[in-house]
Amino acid sequence: MPKATLIGRNRRLGARIVVAGVLVLSGACVSSSAQDSPPPKPLAPCAWWYGIGDSPSAADLTLAAQRYDVVVLNATETAAMRRLHELNPQMKVLVYKDLSSVRNYAGAVIGGNDAPYLPSGVGYYAAQREHPQWFAQDTRGQRIEWQGYPKHWQTAVWDKTYQQAWATAVLGEVTREGWDGVLADNDFNSLSFYSSAVLAGTADAAATDRVLRDGLDSLLSVAGDAFRDVGKVFVPNVSETHLVPGRWTAHSRFGGAMEENFGFREDGGTGGLLTFRGNEFNELRAQAALGESWLLLVTRTRGIRDERAGYASAALLAGPRTCWTPATTPDYRNPEWSALQATGLGEAVDAATRQPNGIWTREFTNGWVAVNPTHAAVPLTPPAGLVTPDGKPSAPADLAAADGLVLVKPKT
Repeated sequence: MPKATLIGRNRRLGARIVVAGVLVLSGACVSSSAQDSPPPKPLAPCAWWYGIGDSPSAADLTLAAQRYDVVVLNATETAAMRRLHELNPQMKVLVYKDLSSVRNYAGAVIGGNDAPYLPSGVGYYAAQREHPQWFAQDTRGQRIEWQGYPKHWQTAVWDKTYQQAWATAVLGEVTREGWDGVLADNDFNSLSFYSSAVLAGTADAAATDRVLRDGLDSLLSVAGDAFRDVGKVFVPNVSETHLVPGRWTAHSRFGGAMEENFGFREDGGTGGLLTFRGNEFNELRAQAALGESWLLLVTRTRGIRDERAGYASAALLAGPRTCWTPATTPDYRNPEWSALQATGLGEAVDAATRQPNGIWTREFTNGWVAVNPTHAAVPLTPPAGLVTPDGKPSAPADLAAADGLVLVKPKT
C-alpha cells in the first residue's frame, strides 16, 4: 500500500522438474548428487521489520540485529542499512521503492528537483520534464492522484520505457549503496483502492485494472530478471492474490513476495480469514515448502485474536524463509514484536493439515498450532500435555472464528 511518509522519516522460485535423475531448477541443471545435502529446516516463522515509518534510532538498530532476519528501510537510510550489516551480516536489508507512482511531496522533491534518494523508481520532476507519458491519465486527460495519499501520482506501468527506467535506476541504487535487494510496493490488483478514475483508452474500471495488472506483470519480469541476474532480492508487495490463481506464484519468483494483509478478517472484521480464500494459501504453502524465497507476512493486529490468528497462520507456512510481523499501527513507525515470536515452537515435523471441520493444524518439535479460518466457532481437541504460552494446560474447547491457538511443551 502507498506510504505517504517523508523521505528521511520514513534462489528464484522456479519450477522444479526432475528428468532422468537431473534436477532442473529455474533453467539451471543441477546433478542429482547435489540433492544429497540436507534441506533447510522448516523452522517456526522468523521475524522481520517493515521499518518505513520513521528513521530508526541506534537502539532500534541494535534490537533489530538481534530479532529480525529481514528489515525494509527507506532509501535515505543507507547508514542504518550499513550498521545493520555490521551488527548482523546474515540479515537481509531491503530498500523500499514504489512500483506504481511518482511523488512530489516534501522530501521526495526538494525545491524544483527530485531528492537524491527516492521512495519511487523514478522522480516526479524527471518524469515531468523528460517523459510526461509516464503519468497515467484518465478519460478526461487528467493525471491520476491517489485519493488519501496527496501528491502520489499513478504511473503508466505498462510503458516499456518506464519499466526499463525503473529497473535500471533501482538496481543501480541497490548495487551502488549495498542493499540486499528491494521491497517493491504497490503491485496491486485494482486501482479502486486509490482512485475511481478510468484510464484513458479503457471502457471501465475492470478494463483499467486489466491494463494495470498486465503492466505490472511485465514490469516485474523486467525488473525481477535484472535483479536475479546480479544476485539481488526482488520482493513485490502483491495484493489480492486470492482473486487471481497463479498470481502469487508468478510474482514471487524473483526472491519472494510480501502479503500486507495476511490473516485479514473478512466482512468488516466479523468473517473468516481472507488468506485462506481461493488458491492463495495453497500457493503460499508451495513457496514456503521450497524454502528458496522470502514470504514476508504482515498481520494488522487490533487485539490478541488477530495476533494469534496471524502468527499461527504463519506457522502453518513455516519454512526456512517464512517471516511474520504484527502491525499495530498503520504507519509502521515502530519496530514490531509479538510474545508469540519467542515461544520457541522449534522445527515443523509435518506439513500443515486441514481437518474435516475446516481447522488447520501443524506439529512442531516443541509445540503445536491450530487455525480456524472459517466464520464460525469449531470444536477443537488439542494434543495432551501442551500448554499455552502463558502456562495454561491445553483442553478441548471451541476455537473461535478467525482465531488461532499456539501451544508449547511445558517448561521444566
